[in-house]
Amino acid sequence: MEKTAFDTRYHGYLTIIEDYLNGLFVQENHWTDLYEAMRYSLLSGGKRLRPVMTLEFARLCGLDWHSAVPVGCALELVHTYSLIHDDLPCMDDDDLRRGKPTNHKVYGETLAVLAGDALQPEAYRLILTAPGLADVQRADCALILANASGADGMVAGQVLDTLHSCRTEPEVAEVHHLKTGAMIAGACMLGVAAAGGSDAARKAAEEYGYQLGLAFQIRDDMLDVIGDAGEFGKPIGSDREEGKVTYVDLLGLDSCDKLVHELTEKAVAAVSDLDRDGFLTALAESLTERKK
Repeated sequence: MEKTAFDTRYHGYLTIIEDYLNGLFVQENHWTDLYEAMRYSLLSGGKRLRPVMTLEFARLCGLDWHSAVPVGCALELVHTYSLIHDDLPCMDDDDLRRGKPTNHKVYGETLAVLAGDALQPEAYRLILTAPGLADVQRADCALILANASGADGMVAGQVLDTLHSCRTEPEVAEVHHLKTGAMIAGACMLGVAAAGGSDAARKAAEEYGYQLGLAFQIRDDMLDVIGDAGEFGKPIGSDREEGKVTYVDLLGLDSCDKLVHELTEKAVAAVSDLDRDGFLTALAESLTERKK
């Protein structure tokens, strides 16, 4: 896919996603401070790659992708909650997220925790009230999100990352599989489920998401060593300061670069029959290319 065509579709998705998210939690009431804290992190930027994947897989499976916007944005709410909680002093204790003070630095720990708490059920509200989807599709999407983000998905990855001493390559891979891969694979499968797509399409979406999720996280590990703090949105070297073992520690930068390339190829191969105009291929390559 040509870069211009890719950029046009990506920004088309992005515009609709941002408009939808910007319309959430704007009601006037006497707990507006909760809404402000939720919106602060929800609207703090980012690539929105997860909802973009949801919309593209929905489109490829025959749905008017606009009908999948609430579903894709629901996962973005859950992703945002995880970032708020991940930054807390009891977790990674970060001061910056996407170049801005973290939620608890602005609103305090109590409201940050509650903002994250509120984003989780609101995500399911978006799915279960999504217009244009049948009840069976809503239920399917809700289950996918629960599996991706729950005790056997993202939260399990957080537990391994923060409370267990993961030091070998299989252990670190498991952390990434659960913490990052489950949510990216979930985003892809949500698009298929919203469209009522086939089992084969769902399997392809899952494989694409998991392979790309690991590649994306390894690239993130690399950026924590060689990246620019302004572009990275948080201090460089934070993983090492926290004593975390990363793929860079285990394999070195050159081997990580090679592995990212291999994983990206596997992700692309998984959707070769589905990715008719190459958008998913271009997306995978744009996310995992090495920044010079």
